[in-house]
Amino acid sequence: MADTTDEQNATAQDANLGPGPASSNLGDARIAAAIAAARYHGADLDGSAFRAAPGEKVPSALTMVSWLRESGLWAKATRLTWKNLVRVSDGAPVMLFFTDGGAGMLVGADPKRNVIWLKDPLAPPGEQPVAVDELRLSQVWKGEAILVRKARGQEIEEPRFNLRWLFKLVLREKTAMRDIAIGSVTLSALTIIPPLLVMTVINRVVVHHSMNTLALISLIILIGVIYEMFLTHARRELLQVLSARLDTRINLTMFDRLLALPIDFFERTTTGETMYRLNQIWRIREFITGRLLTTFLDLFTVFMLLPILFWLDATLSWMVLGGSVVIALIIAAFLPGLGLLQAKVSAAESQKGTIIAETVYGIRTVKTLALEPARKSLWDEAVADAGRKRLEMGRLSSWPQTLILPFERFIERGVLLVGAFIALNDSSGVQIGALIAFMLLGGRLAHPLVSMARLLEEFEQVRASVDEVGHVLNNPTETKALTQGVRPKLLSEISFEDVTFTYPTGKMPALDRVGFTVPAGTMLGVVGRSGSGKSTLTRLLQGINREYSGFVKIDGAELREINLTHLRRSLGVVLQDNFLFRGTVRDNIIANRPGLTLEDAIRSARLAGAEEFIERLPAGYDTQIEEGSSNLSGGQKQRLAIARALISDPKLLILDEATSALDPESEALVNANLQRIAKGRTMIIVSHRLSSLVDCDQILVLDKGKVEDCAPHHVLVERCAVYRQLWMQQHRHMQGPGRPGLAPVLAQGD
Repeated sequence: MADTTDEQNATAQDANLGPGPASSNLGDARIAAAIAAARYHGADLDGSAFRAAPGEKVPSALTMVSWLRESGLWAKATRLTWKNLVRVSDGAPVMLFFTDGGAGMLVGADPKRNVIWLKDPLAPPGEQPVAVDELRLSQVWKGEAILVRKARGQEIEEPRFNLRWLFKLVLREKTAMRDIAIGSVTLSALTIIPPLLVMTVINRVVVHHSMNTLALISLIILIGVIYEMFLTHARRELLQVLSARLDTRINLTMFDRLLALPIDFFERTTTGETMYRLNQIWRIREFITGRLLTTFLDLFTVFMLLPILFWLDATLSWMVLGGSVVIALIIAAFLPGLGLLQAKVSAAESQKGTIIAETVYGIRTVKTLALEPARKSLWDEAVADAGRKRLEMGRLSSWPQTLILPFERFIERGVLLVGAFIALNDSSGVQIGALIAFMLLGGRLAHPLVSMARLLEEFEQVRASVDEVGHVLNNPTETKALTQGVRPKLLSEISFEDVTFTYPTGKMPALDRVGFTVPAGTMLGVVGRSGSGKSTLTRLLQGINREYSGFVKIDGAELREINLTHLRRSLGVVLQDNFLFRGTVRDNIIANRPGLTLEDAIRSARLAGAEEFIERLPAGYDTQIEEGSSNLSGGQKQRLAIARALISDPKLLILDEATSALDPESEALVNANLQRIAKGRTMIIVSHRLSSLVDCDQILVLDKGKVEDCAPHHVLVERCAVYRQLWMQQHRHMQGPGRPGLAPVLAQGD
C-alpha cells in the first residue's frame, strides 16, 4: 500500500497533478484552484478568509462549494468520467480533486489525441498546462470534480408568496404526483369491484344457491383486499414523502425570505405581529398536504364511480349529485362573510401575539417596575376582543353546517328510502342487489363531493393565512444586494462625499451633506448630541440604509455597488445592546466563523479583555449562556460581543456605544486594549463618553446631521464650540472654584 501511494504521489508531481513539494499544507492546491476558478469568472477570493469545516484536514468538495457560493458564484460538486472530461470545450476551468488531497485545473481537452490539459493551481504564473492521458489521471483521480460558473442574475422582483406560488410548488413534484395519481386510480377501480360482487352475490348466488360462484367471489374479494392493503400503504407512503418535501420547501423558502428582509422592516414591525403571521404557515401546510391533496385524490373516485352509478340507476345518481350541489351553494353563500370575519380574527390574534411577545421580551422591566397589573389588563382586553371575534365567526360558520346537514343525511340515508320505494312500486326498477350496491358506492361518492364543498370553506381561511404570511414575506428584500455586486478586497479607507439621508418617517435629514475622509488604519471617534446622526452614519456603512444621496465609498468603491454579504463579512460591529445566542461561550465568539478553533476564540477574547472573566466561569469557554444572557453581567456580555466582532479580523471595526453599558473597570480594560485592537484596521468609535475618544487619531463632531469639525481631541477642545461644550458638561466635576478651565490645559496637550 505504501509503495502504491508513493507511486501515485510521484505520478502526480511529475504531471503537476497534486500539491507536490511546493505546498506547505495539504489541501492548499484546492484553495488555490478555487481562487483561480473564481478569478476566471471575475470574482476575487481571499484565501486567508477560507475556513475548513471542523475536523477537516483537507477541504472537502462540499466545503469548497459552500465557499464559492458564498462568494457569489454558482458551484456544484459532481462525479465525472474520462468521457466527460475529453468533451469539455467551453474553456471554463474545471476543478479536479485528487485522492491525495491535491487538485488540478482542467483547462482544455483534445478528443482526437484522447488527452486533457491540466494546470497545477500552485504553479508559478505563466507555466504551461500539461497533457495527461486517461491512465495517468486514473492513478490519482476517482471522478471528484467541481463545476464553477457565474451565478445567474437574480430576478428584479422575487416571486410573491401567494396561492399561485404554492400551487406551482405542488406542481414541481410531478413524479410523486404521477405515482400517487396512478395509485389513486387503481384504488378507485378497486372500490367499484366489491359492491358489484355484493350485487352479484345477492342477485345470483342467493337466488340460485350457487356455492361455486360464492367461493370464486370470496377468493376475488380476498385477493382484492390484500392488493388494496399494499397499494393503500404505498400511496400513503408517497403522500407522506410528498407532504414532507412540500413542508420542507415551504419552510426553507419562508426562512430564506425572512433572513433577506432588511433590518428596518423588523424595526418598524413588532416581533409578536411578525411571529403570529409567520405561524400561519402551519395552516397553509396542513391545507396543502392534507385536505387539498386528499380531496383532489378523492376526485378520482368520483370520476370512476359516476358512470357506474348512472349505469345502476340514473334517478338515484341525479339525487346524489343534486344534494351535493346544494351543499356547495350553501357554503359558497357564506364565504364572503366568513372571509371578513377571518381577517378580523387574524388582526385580534396578531395583537395578542404582540402583547405576549413584548411581555416575555421585556419581563425584567415588567418585574422591576411592577407592571404585572397593567400588562394583565392589556392582555385581558386583547383576549376578550379576540374571543368576541372568534365567537362571532363561530356563530356564522355554524349556520352552513346546520343548513347542509339535512342534505348530507339525504345523500346517506334518504336515497336508500327512495330506492326502496322505487323497487317496491316498480317491478322493472332497481333490483335489491343493485340498490345495495348503489348505497355502498353512493356512500363513497357522497363523501368526496361533500369534502369538495367544505373545501371551499377551508380555502377561505387558508387564503387569509396566505395573506398574513405574505404581509411579512412579500416585503422588499435585500436578496439582490446580498447576491450581486462587486467584492473588492477592502482595506477600509472610508469617504463620505456630500451624503444626505432622511428616514422614511422623518421630516428633517438625519445626515445633511456630510463629507469627510478616513484613511485606512485610522481610529476615528464620532461624537455629537442626541439625534445628531452618529448611529445613522454607522447604519449607512453597514448597508442597512442605502437610499441616500451622494457617495459613501470604501477604498474608492461606492458602497451600493459592493456585495452586501461581502461588505458585512468584512466589518466587525459591536452595538450598545448585543444579543448572545444560547450555547457555549466559545460558540458565541466564533459564531460567524464556525470553522475556527478554541485557540482562535481565546486569542480574540484576550484582545477584547474577556479572557480573565471567561476563565472564572464554571466551565470556562464551554460555559452555557442562558437565554437572555441572564448568567452574565452587562460588562461581560459586551466584552463577549467585542470578541465575537474581532474573531474574523475585520479591516473595519465599528463600536456603536459599545462601552456605554460597561462598568468603569471593564471600560478601562477595553479602552486600554483599543490601541492593540486598532492595529492594522480602521476603527469607528461612536461614544457619548468623550474620555474614551481622547486617544483617537481623529474625532468627527456631528450636530443636527451636519459635520461641525474633524480633528484630534486637543484641537477640537480649542476650536470646536460643540465639542468643547460636551467636554465641559462631562468634566464639570473636575472644575472647582478658583480652578482654571480645562480647555487651555488640554490645548497644551495635558
